Amino acid sequence: MQNRARISNPVKVAMAMAALAGFLAFSSTPVRADDACQRETIKIDHNLHDAIAKHGPDSKEAAHWRSELAAQRERCWNSEHKWWDEDAHRWHTERDWDEHDHAH
Repeated sequence: MQNRARISNPVKVAMAMAALAGFLAFSSTPVRADDACQRETIKIDHNLHDAIAKHGPDSKEAAHWRSELAAQRERCWNSEHKWWDEDAHRWHTERDWDEHDHAH
């Protein structure tokens, strides 16, 4: 004869919710400081690509976004000592970006 403790449905639901809440509380990823640098760099790089496609690589629009990209990389470098290369999809830890990026 088996002697099992019967757990009522509301108790099971409460235990499941408590387990889920604990999982969510301890498994969330912290917001990283470099996310903002990366996000903004991606946005500016995209705008540069659009400007080149619409107006050409030597246009004033492309020059504007090229300047914005260099400034953003400088901000990331100054705050994080790294910068995001959207075309290569990687972080650089040397200050080796091209001020005239996408000029060709």
